[in-house]
Amino acid sequence: MANITIIGAGNMGAAIAAVAVAGGNTVQVLARDASKAAAANPSANAGAIGDPVTGDIVVLALPYGAALEVIAELGSQLDGKILVDISNPVDFSTFDSLVVPADGSAAREIAKRVPSAVVLKAFNTNFAATLHTGTVGDATTTVIVAGDDADAKAALIGAIAGSGISAIDGGSLGRARELEALGFLQLTLAAGEKTSWTSGFALAK
Repeated sequence: MANITIIGAGNMGAAIAAVAVAGGNTVQVLARDASKAAAANPSANAGAIGDPVTGDIVVLALPYGAALEVIAELGSQLDGKILVDISNPVDFSTFDSLVVPADGSAAREIAKRVPSAVVLKAFNTNFAATLHTGTVGDATTTVIVAGDDADAKAALIGAIAGSGISAIDGGSLGRARELEALGFLQLTLAAGEKTSWTSGFALAK
């Protein structure tokens, strides 16, 4: 069991909170509006961004730009934390490219800004609906976790265990680039109505 803070109370924040609560973890949800944080999951502790961050694992359930703003605000509160980036850094003005360097990733950019935290990439290839249902088609929903710290990855994977979905180690933080490309493709397919927002990529075992 872990102590998890989720920053963001949108669809993904609420879905990740549900996964974390189902896994038996202690969960805090923070949002700009504390009432939205409270609505995200009644079993979580709710608060506003700026309140003390209680989790050892901190999930940035925010778009990339908003995530950068929040980590700048939180500053030293993130020292020593496991910081989970779920973003897909899409250029929403064109919906045809990513806004990070071609050889980099949002996770790498976040890691540069918070060198005292351990950054992981996870949840960016999952839609909120598949986190809630626990399935993608006939397969169990799987969260792919990338990062350079084996203990941090094990902590997040362990926190997901027991929630009804799966989590696997996806390699080093360098794999965040490929995960973000996959997440980008999934978003464009759904936005283009080639697939639905209740579908997604699944891992067959």
